[in-house]
Amino acid sequence: MTPTLSFHQAAQTYLENLALEDGRNIPIKTRQLKQELIPFFGELPLNQINRFDVERFKRHLLEKGLSPSTVNRYLAVLSHLFHKAVEWDWLVKIPCKIVKYKEDNIRSVYLSPEEMTRLIESARHDPCPVIEPFIRIALGTAMRRMEILSLQIEHIDCRGREIYIPKAKCGARTQPMTASLSQYLSDYLQTQTTPGQVYLFPAARSKTGHRMEIEKPFYRVVERAGLDRRKVCRHTLRHTAITHLVQAGVDLPTVQRFSGHRSIHMVFRYSHQSKDHLHWALDQMESRLKGP
Repeated sequence: MTPTLSFHQAAQTYLENLALEDGRNIPIKTRQLKQELIPFFGELPLNQINRFDVERFKRHLLEKGLSPSTVNRYLAVLSHLFHKAVEWDWLVKIPCKIVKYKEDNIRSVYLSPEEMTRLIESARHDPCPVIEPFIRIALGTAMRRMEILSLQIEHIDCRGREIYIPKAKCGARTQPMTASLSQYLSDYLQTQTTPGQVYLFPAARSKTGHRMEIEKPFYRVVERAGLDRRKVCRHTLRHTAITHLVQAGVDLPTVQRFSGHRSIHMVFRYSHQSKDHLHWALDQMESRLKGP
């Protein structure tokens, strides 16, 4: 049995071991640990973390303005660390149960076309130069946050209207994009990038070479657009793109191809139909029943 480790020590070794095991999403886990988890749990012995400590951590993140869904992402890393600690014989058992927030109400939120226009217009006038292309890419492809931030210029094919994602959540994939986004990115690449630039959103001080954060400008833009930041998070952009695709009548296998989900079952979570869309569907059924 490994001697008792502090959370800080465990977190550092956890990341090192994940790298040796070729673990998934290591940059994201590293960011979440260093930003919030390590500063909060610090030198607390790993085997002494209890349910009360976890609940205080959850409340701490909510008070900082993070959404319940974002808090759940941090809890997922904490839970994974606990399970790995047992697997690696650092712990005899998981020290406490981690209870996540329910996300059903959050995930049901998606933007209307008018709200999308307001959000893009707000982003266009924001001092952050990358927030507008970030939002446009999310709405035009349904790509995930880190897929966008780590996007390499060589992987963007404006003429073919495709973006190659080598390290997507469910494996490498080629992501189709809308014609309007293709034109926007073509103009953006010509006017806002420099020769030899590797990443679309470079960051000189980042170890990865690209931006890792977009939260502050995103929520600033959301508020300026008159939207509720408690309901509109980064995932809302992906959810919006997929939901409108479903409401346009696109079959679910095609939606799955577009969204990059592992299974059709995952796509059903995004099928929150609007009243207008349901009425349209019923009109189509009624028309068929009436006949010519």
